[in-house]
Amino acid sequence: MNTGDSLVLGLDGGTEGMRAGLFTLEGAPVGFVREAYPSSFPRPGWAEQSPSNWWDAARTAVRKLLSETGIDPKRVAGIGLACTSFTMVWADSNGSPLRPAMMWMDVRSRDEAETVAATGDPVLRYSGSGQASAEWMPSKALWIKRHEPRIYEESTWVADYVEWIGFKLTRERAVSINSAAIRCYYDRLRGGWPVSLFNAIGIGDIVDKFSDRILNLGEVIGQLSADVAEDLGLPAGIPVAQGGADAFIGMIGLGVVRPGKLALITGSSHLQLVQTTEPSYSPGLFGSYTDAIIPGQYTIEGGQSSTGSIINWFRGIASTSATLSQHSQGLSAAGLSGTELLQTLSAEAHKIRPGADGLMALDYWQGNRTPHIDADARGMLWGLSLTHTSAHIFKALIESVCYGTENVLRTLRGAGHEVEEVVACGGALNSPTWIQTHADVSGIPIRTTEVPEAVTLGAAILAATAAGHYSSVAEASDNMVRTSTIIEPNPAAHREYRYLMEQYLESYRAMSPLMARMAKHERDRGEAAQ
Repeated sequence: MNTGDSLVLGLDGGTEGMRAGLFTLEGAPVGFVREAYPSSFPRPGWAEQSPSNWWDAARTAVRKLLSETGIDPKRVAGIGLACTSFTMVWADSNGSPLRPAMMWMDVRSRDEAETVAATGDPVLRYSGSGQASAEWMPSKALWIKRHEPRIYEESTWVADYVEWIGFKLTRERAVSINSAAIRCYYDRLRGGWPVSLFNAIGIGDIVDKFSDRILNLGEVIGQLSADVAEDLGLPAGIPVAQGGADAFIGMIGLGVVRPGKLALITGSSHLQLVQTTEPSYSPGLFGSYTDAIIPGQYTIEGGQSSTGSIINWFRGIASTSATLSQHSQGLSAAGLSGTELLQTLSAEAHKIRPGADGLMALDYWQGNRTPHIDADARGMLWGLSLTHTSAHIFKALIESVCYGTENVLRTLRGAGHEVEEVVACGGALNSPTWIQTHADVSGIPIRTTEVPEAVTLGAAILAATAAGHYSSVAEASDNMVRTSTIIEPNPAAHREYRYLMEQYLESYRAMSPLMARMAKHERDRGEAAQ
């Protein structure tokens, strides 16, 4: 293989912005740029973004990356993609969106998810053995048909975020096997699209709105079109690789392309992902998804809907306060950047013993993905006293996310999936307190890799595969990913967290009926106000 001086470009469309990264064919980073874009939350459980903002961010990020690195654009041999999923675009025949995209975390279709679950269709084994998620495509499509029928009828193309960005780059439409398998119940070994389910819920014609090209990860969607190439500052004709959901592409960027390892993808949400050679279906877990990452393998998924987004929520509240706390060494929030504020909170939280001095949180700000698959679940803080500070609340929120991860790990173990190694990436690694708490709560060493931006690297690995520099995604991952550090758990802290974990579990059991009633009350109020 003649690598020369070629580079590959990864585009990572996350919840909060677009990241562009350039890498060598050995996986060494050359440069990164991130461009933010806004989200809208019109009602509780709703979450939307404008696809035009995605595209503007992508264009700006690529141009800035080329400018800041000063590399010759002709060195870029391939482009790979990773985006949030299922973030649903309803478009016309020209590919122009007809409404804001329903973000992956949008759970307004809770009632529609119940309709999906009530079918009892065999494909529901992929979503927790008979349950259905409001985050998945069928629930969202049914909500549009019920509440925005004009959009449903006028749309000619329904696409996931990654598929729409691929179209913008190449003018070619193609379904990602990853998006189809993980959020649409697609299984190419069992007939492809779940037509029986779609017919049962009244969206049988949705298949006509999908592209008839279904590509594996790393296959070529098309070449960078001339007009877009000029706009980005790149040569036309660069192969663009089919991508998928950001967290799943992060598996590739962490080197988790075979059974035995677990990818812990941290960010606005957390995902826990493993590969298997045989399919299995378990309550409280999603999957197993056929060919979603590597052809011939199956992927099993656990996940938390809101994790880093909770921390950002609290950071925003804390930054508007006059002071962090009278107990936080008099540190003022005024004038601190978001990163500095997070570092300050982390440093103060590190001094607080496990359990945040009696303060417990539930991490369900946007519902629970697994193992409860409960769109009505909501966040919670209990045990507050006048001795608690902002740092205590921050500590409790961090711990709640780690409890949620451990709950998923217990569910995986209960289903017979032994994890030999955890490899982590994402926002939690920016806080030593946070990633150490993950290790302490679960009692498992956590590995990190040399490139923390595993999703962007994963997209670049797909680009290297599409450009022909490696024969497969697995081979490219083997050659472009390297381990960095290992975070060992603190045995004393782990013993304390074993008790606290039980209180976390009992808190949900006690509060879930009240949460369901309150969520229904808020939905009813919202409908009455229309």
